Amino acid sequence: MIRAALTVGLILALVATAVFVPRLLKDNGQAKWGGPTVPCDLLAESCSWSGRAGLWTVKLEVPAEARQSAQYTLTVVSPEPPEQFVAVLRGESMYMGEYPVPLRRQSDGSYIGRFSAPICSTGSEMVWRVELQQGQEPLKGIPLKMVFQADS
Repeated sequence: MIRAALTVGLILALVATAVFVPRLLKDNGQAKWGGPTVPCDLLAESCSWSGRAGLWTVKLEVPAEARQSAQYTLTVVSPEPPEQFVAVLRGESMYMGEYPVPLRRQSDGSYIGRFSAPICSTGSEMVWRVELQQGQEPLKGIPLKMVFQADS
């Protein structure tokens, strides 16, 4: 009787493992904590994705007059106007705090924010992540991890 119960229990455990473990290990472009894992280098290209309201595009540029001072201009084209729209700059390769970048709506419907990346002891090896938020809440449905390597 005990042998039969152990055999049935073992079979159930193997079936449960075969069904649930692949689901737990599956990476849908999301880190285990729910954040995006597909990197997009903002200085190399514009980052775009389709949301439920339409196409989003994020672009980061270094203005010609600010090349020596590590100034950046972040442009976000959004299909829907979020309230209290802000980008948050966070260290990706090293934690250095959080730096909010207010985004101002332009006449063409895009949003622009200007900022300087904080100076880091690793110099140009520092990688920063840009996250979009509506007030204090991160925007949902962004499948990309938007990053850039700061010039020192």
